[in-house]
Amino acid sequence: MKLLLLGKGGQVGWELQRSLAPLGELVALDFDSTDFHADFSQPERLADTVLQVKPDVIVNAAAHTAVDKAESEPELARKLNASSPGVVAKAAQQIGALMVHYSTDYVFDGSGSQPRREDDPTGPLSVYGQTKLEGEQLVASNCRRHLIFRTSWVYAARGGNFAKTMLRLARERDRLTVIDDQFGAPTGAELLADVTAHAIRETVRDPSKAGLYHVVAGGETTWHGYARFVLEQALAAGVALKAQPAAVEAVPTSAFPTPARRPHNSRLDTGKLRTAFGLVLPDWRIGVARMLQETL
Repeated sequence: MKLLLLGKGGQVGWELQRSLAPLGELVALDFDSTDFHADFSQPERLADTVLQVKPDVIVNAAAHTAVDKAESEPELARKLNASSPGVVAKAAQQIGALMVHYSTDYVFDGSGSQPRREDDPTGPLSVYGQTKLEGEQLVASNCRRHLIFRTSWVYAARGGNFAKTMLRLARERDRLTVIDDQFGAPTGAELLADVTAHAIRETVRDPSKAGLYHVVAGGETTWHGYARFVLEQALAAGVALKAQPAAVEAVPTSAFPTPARRPHNSRLDTGKLRTAFGLVLPDWRIGVARMLQETL
């Protein structure tokens, strides 16, 4: 099996290089690759890359993920999140490839308190959410054999993340203020990559498993709960902090105005994925604790 990975340098793309390698011959590209064109800001050339590589599976981890910046550059966000994935999907259909694509809970309006299912009505609040929804639709309509994974609150040991920011601030300040009215499940890029590799194997064997799925870690928390857990783990590991977990103050979203509106409810129902692929998604604390052990 030959696989084409696009966006290899991002958090998820980095982990996918590891998880996809055992499946077959892997061609991993990023926006600055020289062997083949993989710059999603220039969608017109992406089809040529797909047709030249001729993969059996295409995994697209490239995206515009700067949520606030997308509000001021909607056309670029649309190219990266919608137009380019659509071009890749058309080329995938042309050669009969399976296409894997990632989306987000931001396609929903964040209302209510129940986990959202795959067939629940969408209603994005931001340019980022709208362009990711358009990308889903273009991939699904242009490539019959597809896997679309919606996820949320993604982190990785490599690069910056919320946990590292909280640790840095806790070393510098006596008190922290963190949002307590947004709910979700911190989900590791490592978990996403492993689920992707498993789902690809299963879908190649059984094409009826293709479709749209929600993928997040088990359990739920708020950003406030996430921050306190991170500080508790750091203290247990002997890290010196000025701000103790009890000194993390809970505040509403309105305390931190941003250009893009955030959904209050980022809970995603993963029942469809767990049933289709026979998976157990571990509690979010397990992945975060492991990431902290690697980085502390």
